[in-house]
Amino acid sequence: ADVVIHHRKGGGSSQTKAENLRREIEEAGRRALVVTADIAQKGEVRKLFDEIRARFGRLDFLILNAARAPFKPIEKLLERDLRQLVDTNYLGNIFCLQEAISLLEETQGKVVFLSSLGSRFYNPSYPLGSMKAAMEAVVRDCAESLCARKIAVNGICAGLVKTDSFKVLRQYWEEIEQVPDDLFVEPEEIADIVCFLCSSASRAVQGQMIVVDRGLSNRLYRVPPRR
Repeated sequence: ADVVIHHRKGGGSSQTKAENLRREIEEAGRRALVVTADIAQKGEVRKLFDEIRARFGRLDFLILNAARAPFKPIEKLLERDLRQLVDTNYLGNIFCLQEAISLLEETQGKVVFLSSLGSRFYNPSYPLGSMKAAMEAVVRDCAESLCARKIAVNGICAGLVKTDSFKVLRQYWEEIEQVPDDLFVEPEEIADIVCFLCSSASRAVQGQMIVVDRGLSNRLYRVPPRR
C-alpha cells in the first residue's frame, strides 16, 4: 500500500523515524508521504488531509495511533497536562476522523483506533487511560453513525507492548517486572491485527475493540506468578 506517515513535530526523533520508514516503503516499491502536523490543531489536520488529497486522491485506511500524555497520578496533573490529554488524544483523533470521512466514503474505507488496557484497568500514573476509554466510546458511536456510508470503524485494545513508552512505564509500576515475558506483546503482533481489520476478512466486524494482550487481562487485577 501507499502510506502517509504523520508525526507531530519537525526536527526530532519522530521525524527521523518517519523518514526512515518512508525510505523503507519506497524501497519496497510503494509511495510514501511524510507530513508534520499537530493534530490538536484543527487547521493543521485540515492541511494534513489536503496533502493526502493532493498526493494520492484517495484514502482507504485511517489508523489512529497518535498519543501524548504525562506519566503522573491524577492529583498531580496540571491544567496544561489535562488540556494536552484532551486536545491530542480526544479532540485530535476526532479532528482526523472528521477530515477523513469524505475520503473514506469514496473507498468504503476502514478506521482502526489503537487503545490500551489502561482504558479498562488501573495503571499507575497513566491518565492516558481515561482518554483511551473515551475514544473507545467514539469507536462504537462512529461505527453506527458511519455504517450507512460503508465505513468500518473498529479498534485494538493492546496489552503491554514493548515500545518506548513501556520503558517509561517501568519507572512507575514496580510490579511490571513480575509479569512473565510471554505476556508482553510485540509491535508486529499489533500490526497483524491492524492488517486484519483493514482487510476484507474483517467485513463482518464493526464497532469492536479487539483485545490483543496474550491473555494478560484474563488475570484481572492480580500479577501472574513467574513460570
